[in-house]
Amino acid sequence: MEQQNIDYSRKWYIMAAVSMSIFLATIDGSIVNVALPTLVRELQADFATVQWVVLAYLLTQSTLLLGVGRLGDMVGKKPIYVSGFVVFTIGSVLCGLSPTVGWLIGFRVLQALGAAMMLALGAAIVTEAFPPYERGKALGIIGTSVSIGVVVGPTLGGILLQTLSWHWIFFVNLPVGIVGTAMALRFIPAFRPKGRQRFDYAGAITLCLSLLGLLLALTVGQQLGFGDSRIVGLLLVWLIFLGLFIAIESRSQHPMINLGLFRNILLSVNLVTGFVTFVAIAGVFILIPFYLENVLGYSVLRVGLMLAVVPVALGITAPIAGSLSDRLGTRPITVVGLISLVAGYLAMGTLTANTGLLGYILRLLPVGIGMGIFQSPNNSAIMGSAPREQLGVVSGLLSITRTLGQTTGVAVAGALWAMLVTYFHGSLLPGGATTAPVEAQIAGLQNTYLIIAGMVTLGLGLSIWGLVRERQLGRLNPVQVN
Repeated sequence: MEQQNIDYSRKWYIMAAVSMSIFLATIDGSIVNVALPTLVRELQADFATVQWVVLAYLLTQSTLLLGVGRLGDMVGKKPIYVSGFVVFTIGSVLCGLSPTVGWLIGFRVLQALGAAMMLALGAAIVTEAFPPYERGKALGIIGTSVSIGVVVGPTLGGILLQTLSWHWIFFVNLPVGIVGTAMALRFIPAFRPKGRQRFDYAGAITLCLSLLGLLLALTVGQQLGFGDSRIVGLLLVWLIFLGLFIAIESRSQHPMINLGLFRNILLSVNLVTGFVTFVAIAGVFILIPFYLENVLGYSVLRVGLMLAVVPVALGITAPIAGSLSDRLGTRPITVVGLISLVAGYLAMGTLTANTGLLGYILRLLPVGIGMGIFQSPNNSAIMGSAPREQLGVVSGLLSITRTLGQTTGVAVAGALWAMLVTYFHGSLLPGGATTAPVEAQIAGLQNTYLIIAGMVTLGLGLSIWGLVRERQLGRLNPVQVN
């Protein structure tokens, strides 16, 4: 499978097929979040149970991404990717037909399996389809697809819930899935990897159990408290199986992940800084709705529109930053993006109970712009560092940093804000942090965002070190597709 065998004339058709799958998976997540209160009523279930409609999808997808990426490198990406479209579409229809919440949760697992098959390989397919000098622009367009899904999801979900029923938030995936499957079959090239490789079942199982332990601890811990013995037990499961996974991979002839990849310090910097930015951005989406509703008193509809500031800014800047990184190198652009992010989170640390619409937008714009400027070059650097025979697993690794970062961010930002609100209130709040006086809620919010700004500043320092290191090596943009 050599680079010269790729027909670059089909690259935009391939981009359309991949963008459709990413849009589909993204919009599905945001639509379901909007529908949770409706599902509680319609399915006559308690909220704790209905939450598993989201959690089952997240946990299944996250634990399978790397395994699917590895399979793509072994047997070829096209058959797995196309199968993912089919499984996701069938799963969506079955979700819409679910008679009870139990059936819905089960079919969400099936749907997540299809999503993992698509998301794990999307970046790898795009990386192969575009020449190296257009990789940043291509991955920037993928970032725009994510942003469009995030913006459209809540609006479309609201319309479907108001005019039809909750079943249609899943049925709407059917036509998109059919068209996407046809496009993937027609345009995605069927490259066959060289040589015979064995799938690392022991590595896959231990990694899956490790990730499951961590993700369950982060999600369930928000309800039980992170000091609960069950959560401590889950964290121990994570650490034990992570250790076993590393031991297995270091001895395997055909490892799930070639640990030698992480000897590339600059690749590791890209992964760490990417993880940090997703932890930080989760803090926006978990805390800002409470601020807008509880403190500023905006309606749910207006809150949905105001939350679009970040994804819209990200969607506009991502392809521009990607194109610039193709010409100027990835590292300088990522540094600029991180500087914008730090400025944005510092600005969000000045939100008050009297902040107007314009003040709100001006504070959040640097976050969306910074994320767009950072993400495309960073993803390009990560994918460009991958040997061709490991593009699938590195693509899965990229997806894992996003999922883990967002899950960690929701848990950490929520817990940190609640702790700070309690501190500024001066006593425990039986009804939770949202029942505290406005002054305590604002103080907690401001300090949470200042702490997040400090965390992103550490990521900025790492990225600046990476830039200096690259220049010392005489490589402004060292990563090229092998």
